[in-house]
Amino acid sequence: MNYIKLIYLSVFFGIISILSFFNIVYSYYLNLYLNLNTYIYTFLISIILTIIFYISKNNDKKKTTVYEKILTILFGYFLLPLIIAIPFYFSIYNLTFVNSYFEAISGFTSTGFTIFDNINHIDQSLILWRSASQWIGGLYFLFSIILLIDIFDHSFKKSLTNFISFNKAETLKQSLKIFFLYSLITLGIFIILNIFEIRMFNSLNLSMTIISSGGFLPSNNLSNILINNLQIIITSLLMLSSFFSIFLTYNLIFTKNHNLNFFNEDIHLLFYFLILSLISYIFFNFDNNFSELFLSLTSSVSNIGFSLDNNSTNLSFIFLILVMIGGSFFSTSSGIRFLKIYSLFKYSINQILSYSRPKNIYVNKHLFSREFFQLNEIYKYFLTVIIFIISLLFLTFLLTLNGIDFEISFKLAILTLMNTVNSTMYGLGDFNFYDLQFFTKYYLIFFMIIGRLELLTLLIICKKFLFKN
Repeated sequence: MNYIKLIYLSVFFGIISILSFFNIVYSYYLNLYLNLNTYIYTFLISIILTIIFYISKNNDKKKTTVYEKILTILFGYFLLPLIIAIPFYFSIYNLTFVNSYFEAISGFTSTGFTIFDNINHIDQSLILWRSASQWIGGLYFLFSIILLIDIFDHSFKKSLTNFISFNKAETLKQSLKIFFLYSLITLGIFIILNIFEIRMFNSLNLSMTIISSGGFLPSNNLSNILINNLQIIITSLLMLSSFFSIFLTYNLIFTKNHNLNFFNEDIHLLFYFLILSLISYIFFNFDNNFSELFLSLTSSVSNIGFSLDNNSTNLSFIFLILVMIGGSFFSTSSGIRFLKIYSLFKYSINQILSYSRPKNIYVNKHLFSREFFQLNEIYKYFLTVIIFIISLLFLTFLLTLNGIDFEISFKLAILTLMNTVNSTMYGLGDFNFYDLQFFTKYYLIFFMIIGRLELLTLLIICKKFLFKN
């Protein structure tokens, strides 16, 4: 345990205890006693672990290495869902440990795969707990980015801070900023959904799902919640909160010196999204119902994965590509990230042109930034893509070995690694996770976690333990 930073994990055990306490109060308030004991167990266990982990925190004053940080985050992705799984395991629905842990991991990684066949038959308090598991998972992911900030390239770090490296004080400051921004945006989404007459219970669950880029719904179908075009459009726009950087609003309001480096990625994402919307409206608006197409578009780019029942599967390949691209680096969305793909593309084109027209000078920098991107950054982006492709092929192979059709296996592998829920727009709306084999569920659990970690961290861990010299 010397490599694990216990103080970091104790914070999240504390947050789990607070959320379980809210569920206890909610259950008492609405007389929902069926699963009440499960939240009491969760509250007591999480409180005890919070105290134990805090008391046992590492007092070593030497600087924490990047390997220790990665192992801490990886350990948390396996351990924290064990506590989140308690209400599922001890509920009245007789779930096995594997199914309970699968549901908890799916929520904590903001993926949204579910073993429940009929959400409408689940106790309201357990539906709320599912949404809360996504909310805390999204927060954990954002905190993890701050903890691992030193392994990322210079341009991404510049969009957050001018510090070369974070000390403990700066890490705490940025983490608190994320917590308050994350909570305020969640509250804002909840209020807006209520203003547009979406039921309060659904608004509460959707707000936690949208901000975390999760996939759990409080109902079997999204069409049961969004009943008119205005609600569809508003929900679609709110999904963009997990597409753009969580710091965007803060930087717009509080940053005195509006350096383009702080907005570089978000400006690129804005143009990318506007171009996608225009192309979709002109070429793919087959049924003249752009509101539904727009929801699928925003849901895919933000890695949420929601769609309406009558959504056409003709565009499933395009939506899967958008899922793989993802959104902002400092958001809860997954994906390879648009700016990385754009940088790789621009660098590759410039390299090709430099050989065909050697007398010309080709500039390797983003459109809205004064800084050039370095060659070592391009190497990192390329390695990220390579690791993703290898992971995708390997998971697809494992799923086909378990008797799943190749096309379904390929789509499911993409959604797993991109932490995006299966839905009708990907042709997987009716996929049954409950009946999957024991080992298949563990494959998906492992790769859901792999997808949530920055893929570059896998290479760093391999380098540490396989090439010690």
